[in-house]
Amino acid sequence: MTKVLMKGNEALAEGALLAGCRAFFGYPITPSSEIAEYMARKMPKMGRTFLQAESELAAINMVYGAAATGNRVMTASSGPGISLKQEGISFLAEAELPSLIVNISRGGPGLGGIQPAQSDYFQATRGGGHGDYHIIVLAPSGVQEMMDFAMQAFDLADQYRIPVMIMAEGTLGQMMEPIIVREPVTDLPPKPWATTGCKGRKPNIVNTLHLSPEFLEERNLHLQRKYKLIKQQEAKAETFMIDDADLVVVAFGLMSRIARRSVMDARQKGIKVGLIRPVTLWPFPEKVFQEAAEHVSKFLSVEISMGQMVEDIRLAVNGRVPVEFYGRIGLTPNPEEITRQIVNVAQKEGWV
Repeated sequence: MTKVLMKGNEALAEGALLAGCRAFFGYPITPSSEIAEYMARKMPKMGRTFLQAESELAAINMVYGAAATGNRVMTASSGPGISLKQEGISFLAEAELPSLIVNISRGGPGLGGIQPAQSDYFQATRGGGHGDYHIIVLAPSGVQEMMDFAMQAFDLADQYRIPVMIMAEGTLGQMMEPIIVREPVTDLPPKPWATTGCKGRKPNIVNTLHLSPEFLEERNLHLQRKYKLIKQQEAKAETFMIDDADLVVVAFGLMSRIARRSVMDARQKGIKVGLIRPVTLWPFPEKVFQEAAEHVSKFLSVEISMGQMVEDIRLAVNGRVPVEFYGRIGLTPNPEEITRQIVNVAQKEGWV
């Protein structure tokens, strides 16, 4: 197949179009702006809707309205923009409206900076708005996955009637790699719940206000049953050289590619080390950690943050194996840094 050189943000946008995205609502912010620019160029020519909203708040509420009609719709932002969307994401989750939210992550807190980061992990995986809810969170590691995950995200959103977030570091949005452009999706699932006009049927109602406490509780229990199913069916991770490993490095997104190089370098030094890459940040792939904890002596979480994923690793292994952390913020750890951390752990444990 012929490969095309594409920037990560543009590959994601093209993947969304191939998946049948009918409308994009957003507000530009570095380092995600190329997604909006790409959609602004292409969607009008395709007879689809691109709208630059007056704010991130307006954009996420436009997503709510358009998603209620059953169309595949999305928004994209970064850092402070994603924070502003949190109320709307809570509404989307309760209304069970399929949609795609893209976070091309930058550093914080506050306005932070435009350097890549992974410090929106808590916000994405814990539900950054109000109420007991979750959204599916996918973490691509390359430009090909930016396209592929955009297409998969819409399928997951429709299958489970849930918002799906793609969270990628700013570097991944800006870098270019050769990719295979996928075939467009032509067969979309029916959506009998959508508000498409009620001629010949009873009206469909999309609503998140439930004044009856009993009904509100039942709605929450319904959502929790769905989340339990998603955790059983959709948690995904990739592993690399963990079968005989004493130490397992854990990294997601672009950081996992850098860590993989470090694992190979450390293996050449005689250290038995492997890698687990969570592909879904929520649901977190607990099972692979629980299985690894049967023979691994230690985990090392490597992040472009102050150690947010560490909590999920510790919860997954339930105290059976210690979890250490190495990370930076504003700067991305390089392979040599991570290799030094691996060597330091190995020396402390007496493995070398």
